[in-house]
Amino acid sequence: MKFLSTTAACLALLSPLPASARAVSSFFNAQSPIQILGDPVPGDNPLEYCADPSPNTLEIKSVDLSPNPPAPGQTLTIKASGNLKERVEPGARVLVEVKYGLITLINQSIDLCEQLGNVDLECPLEKGEMTLTKQVDLPKAIPPGTYNVHADVVSKESKRITCLDAHNIQFKIGQ
Repeated sequence: MKFLSTTAACLALLSPLPASARAVSSFFNAQSPIQILGDPVPGDNPLEYCADPSPNTLEIKSVDLSPNPPAPGQTLTIKASGNLKERVEPGARVLVEVKYGLITLINQSIDLCEQLGNVDLECPLEKGEMTLTKQVDLPKAIPPGTYNVHADVVSKESKRITCLDAHNIQFKIGQ
């Protein structure tokens, strides 16, 4: 779970989401599978944009995962770079949903600024180029199955920063 929530938080740093608390609650209470809707994110990763990324505040240049796909008991390194078109102020949120098959494991709204310390950044995020690197030690005992991660990042004004999906991340017995 730490891997999934940390990875989702890192992904959230690269994606915003506009919605009120009620809209978020009703959106995430659905048990339907996450659909593939977007274009691939540049780099060595299983990520896709949730929607057209052109109006997003964050222009992602690349996201690289090593190893890709992630493997239980190994250290996952996430390297990402991009360009913020606007300053990101405190109050930005990351809406994270992690599913194991059709079962929702994580469904929460996270304060983006509280998570930035995990990647040695802090709010406000200034306009311009940015890079981040994060290492996550994956537990050896990740339940086998298929996982889907959805991270939607929005500013305090509910303007989309970015929105990312990772579909069909598979962990197998003995992997």
